[in-house]
Amino acid sequence: MLAASAHSFAQQARLAVSLSWIGGYTNALSIVACSQVTSHLTGAVSQFGVGVAKGTFGAAGYMAALVATFTAGAFAAGLLLEWARARRWQRVFALPIAVEVGLLAAFAGLLALGSANGTTDGALQIAATLVAAFAMGLQNATITRISGGVVRTTHVTGVATDLGLDLARSAARGLGWNRPLSAARRAVAWWRLLLLGSIPLSFALGAGLGTLAFEHAPGWAALPPIGFLLLVLLLQLWHRTARIELVPVAGAGGPQVGVFRAVPPPGAEEYAFGDLGLWASHTDPQQRTLVLDVAALPTLDETAALELRALMRHLREERRFLVLCGVEQGQLQALDDAGVLLDFDADDLCHDRHAAEVRAFELATGR
Repeated sequence: MLAASAHSFAQQARLAVSLSWIGGYTNALSIVACSQVTSHLTGAVSQFGVGVAKGTFGAAGYMAALVATFTAGAFAAGLLLEWARARRWQRVFALPIAVEVGLLAAFAGLLALGSANGTTDGALQIAATLVAAFAMGLQNATITRISGGVVRTTHVTGVATDLGLDLARSAARGLGWNRPLSAARRAVAWWRLLLLGSIPLSFALGAGLGTLAFEHAPGWAALPPIGFLLLVLLLQLWHRTARIELVPVAGAGGPQVGVFRAVPPPGAEEYAFGDLGLWASHTDPQQRTLVLDVAALPTLDETAALELRALMRHLREERRFLVLCGVEQGQLQALDDAGVLLDFDADDLCHDRHAAEVRAFELATGR
């Protein structure tokens, strides 16, 4: 599942490699076909200032339109995500991805039309760049939400800055200026370097592929990103998730404790949790402690383990608590393998439900 808080650095790196190339690819097509950058706004804002200073208000207005369109794409992504969350959709990120597919299809159609006519019609180019800018704003905002603000996929300036700072920290530790990190934190630091380094490489790869595609097949050049996003969308819709059910239990701490169980999809060999933070936000706010029975899930993959940690942190921010029950050795090993076991209090990981209910009551009442 594409859920912001459930992505490890390794998953975010894969996400960056997968989607940064689309930003580079689309930007390259905008440059070679329309002579305009569309995936980031720094140049457009600079050109707007230059245009105003020189009195070329038509060019300045076009730059302002690009900035406004990119911003509108980010605004649309935010609205789509909030709309999906309000309706408790588990696949909230599928909606903006589907919209981006439509936008890139429109961009491809405009490029194909210009290629077929063999013209450099100014209005056609303006329309193509505005559509591309809207799509890039939407993609950047969506991936920003998925990664919790870590990944940007349509520009590399901020990424290069973060990469330089992280390399400086590593160099300082190597020179003995800073205290060495623990093994766990050192692994996280290396994953972060991998994440930051993968984005400009992927963006550059996409730009090169986009340029080659336009040179050899200009009418079809915009189709690869569309096909890739359709694949991502289909995988999102196909991936099955475990269901969370309320367990009516009398005397389990009263209204301050809610007991739930995770139920895997019938017949599914592979599954994951949905957005548990979204689920928790719709539980009874009087329930200060949530007990989640995972006994029916004999195995937990990395994403599921990260989702459980994200749920625990989400509840802590609301001054609520999470207790897991039905936890066997396999689940403990999965939590440990994902690097999240130490985030949980040992008393909040219970083998049987009765012990979990007692612990939940203690947390809910502060005893």
